[in-house]
Amino acid sequence: MGRCVIFGAAEFDSLLFPIAEDDCLIAADGGVRHLKTIGAQADLVLGDFDSLGYVPEGAAVFPVKKDDTDVMLALREGLKLGHREFLIYGGLDGKRLDHTVANFQALHFLRSRGARGYLVGKDYLVTVISEETASFPATADGVISLFCMGKEATGVGIEGLQYELENGTLNWDFPLGVSNHFIGKPSKITVGSGMLLLMWDAKNGLPAVY
Repeated sequence: MGRCVIFGAAEFDSLLFPIAEDDCLIAADGGVRHLKTIGAQADLVLGDFDSLGYVPEGAAVFPVKKDDTDVMLALREGLKLGHREFLIYGGLDGKRLDHTVANFQALHFLRSRGARGYLVGKDYLVTVISEETASFPATADGVISLFCMGKEATGVGIEGLQYELENGTLNWDFPLGVSNHFIGKPSKITVGSGMLLLMWDAKNGLPAVY
């Protein structure tokens, strides 16, 4: 099964990977515009369409007054279809900071259900890891930051970066993991318990997670 590729209404720059035949493409509200930009056909179009301003033919329409954001609606549909890896475009560089924070929580939502999501922005990539390791090659460059998602994350290890840590604890009320740097070495970040939000320069692509 391929990835579930979701397009939200925020800004969109370019694809991280070419669209594969077995990928599932979901346009959430204004994400319809991005699919038109790349000349791709959505498998599913959904949302309340307050961003797009009109309802596309065949779309699944939801009320504006609802608990889920349009991106969350798309994630739920992707999970129902059995997908476990999600790429989310148009979810990081928008004018609505509240929706960006909501998308951080959406990554937590996916990881707590055995799936993984990546927010793909113009300058950054973002994901959540839990009881696992994310590793980057020596060619990685630039900045990487990590933040506790929840009350605390324990057993945190940072190797091969400018600032290292062994069996540390990160808390939700202090940003100890902000602004670390790749230094030309293979590097890895491990969390033993809890969840970490990672964000790094998009030019480095996706890490290996295990």
